[in-house]
Amino acid sequence: MSRSLPAAVLVLCLGLWLAASYGVRYGLMEDGRWVELCALPAAYWQCEVRSLLGLGIHYQVMAWSGLGLALLAQVIGGRRGWWLALLGLVFAVPALVLYTASIATFALVLAGLRLVRDAGATRPL
Repeated sequence: MSRSLPAAVLVLCLGLWLAASYGVRYGLMEDGRWVELCALPAAYWQCEVRSLLGLGIHYQVMAWSGLGLALLAQVIGGRRGWWLALLGLVFAVPALVLYTASIATFALVLAGLRLVRDAGATRPL
């Protein structure tokens, strides 16, 4: 197996996750027909998802989660830190798309730096 194959798969999956995030933004959050459909309470389950997602966006839950995981990944070494950074990216990418770009940018950069950091390097105290 090629050494660059896992990196290519990771970039492909992140690209698909970015496309899905844009789909949620423009298909569910900014589409005007959902305002009309969601006028009746509990008419569609999508209205409940839209409402909860709106609250999460308002309180910046995804952005702060991504930033917290990315910061935690910086101090935890080895594979666990790498997986935490990947999970931080999973939260940071939709936060970047869904209106909380200021915090999500830091989370994205920190998580990306942790993903490319050499796992074999020793950290000075």
